[in-house]
Amino acid sequence: MVVCVYLPRFELVVAAGGPQALAGRALALAPLVSSEQRVGEVSGAAEACRVAPGMALGEALARCPDLVLVSPDPVRVAESWEAVMRSLESVGAAVESERAGLAYFETDGLRGIHGSDDGAIAAARHALDRPARMGGGPTRFCALAGALAVRSRRPLILDGPPAQEARHWLAARPVGLLGYRAETEALLEPLDRLGVRTLGELAGLGRTVLADRFGAAGVLAHRLACGEDSRLRVRLLEEQLQETLSVGDASSGSALRRVLDVLVRRLLARPERRGRTLRAVTLSARLLTDGGWRERVVFRQALCDPERIRLALSVRLQLLPAPASALRLTVERFGPPANEQSALLDQARAARAARLREAIAQVRALAGQDAALRAIWVDPDSRVPERRVMLAPIPE
Repeated sequence: MVVCVYLPRFELVVAAGGPQALAGRALALAPLVSSEQRVGEVSGAAEACRVAPGMALGEALARCPDLVLVSPDPVRVAESWEAVMRSLESVGAAVESERAGLAYFETDGLRGIHGSDDGAIAAARHALDRPARMGGGPTRFCALAGALAVRSRRPLILDGPPAQEARHWLAARPVGLLGYRAETEALLEPLDRLGVRTLGELAGLGRTVLADRFGAAGVLAHRLACGEDSRLRVRLLEEQLQETLSVGDASSGSALRRVLDVLVRRLLARPERRGRTLRAVTLSARLLTDGGWRERVVFRQALCDPERIRLALSVRLQLLPAPASALRLTVERFGPPANEQSALLDQARAARAARLREAIAQVRALAGQDAALRAIWVDPDSRVPERRVMLAPIPE
């Protein structure tokens, strides 16, 4: 059985300073500077004024003049969500994180530890330090529907194979559940224009019709509406290293890039790195105004050269929405050790050169010595095109 753990309005709760800050107040996450002017998560009081997440800022303020915008803080959200994930993993669960505030785990491997599915769910709830909605079902999407439907601390469990009870129960659920999956989120607007309100109506359209209209996203939406889903993608636990530095007066410009250079060199000098290269890092900042900024960077190849790492990260500094008071660099994933990586690259270059030599030899054997030639620049400034480049045999 798959269990879904859902913490409503997680990003807004963290940015506002706790769930008590939302009581009776119309709050909404302010739009990011680099994105469209649309509000993020909203409180219950704002929803009562018909303000919804993703609504245009002007429309949200027109519907609720008392709406208070809260600066998003992705740095604190990531730290808080990491603490939640580690709490779930402390009971033995292998967790998949869909987004901040939404996680899944399977109970099949936990029955031997906690005795039953109910015991595993109770242990997970006890490990969390905050109230959460929990649902269970044969697939991830069924568990999500159960967690969103429950309004108490008691989890909603859907038993039976997906083709029977779960599919029958999903038929009455709103089609807005597709918005919790990144692959099907874009289908909500066209489905609303078509008048499709429930997952049962969506499943009644047929997989062929949805595939013809929406492509792969339509096929996935039909599978979800029928109670089908893929297996969990459990996150891999890796060691994380991080360095933080207060920037002081160097809150922007070239001075901030020098601070970034110090962070990179400090991180590479850590003994815990043990000569490993860096494959993915997270660059975050605490802003002078309020809130934070966070950007994940995956390198095209694993790096250990500080200059190349700094150049790759300095481009992301231009995305800062406001001057920063502190920078933090965190390693999310390591690559192979530097000596192993260079050996692998040398082997790849040698293999490629051998294949090229073999290809040239085969071409010359079939079409003669002049079949494989290379272009050499002789007089690039010549007015006569024929004098600029000449052809010469490729050396074996």
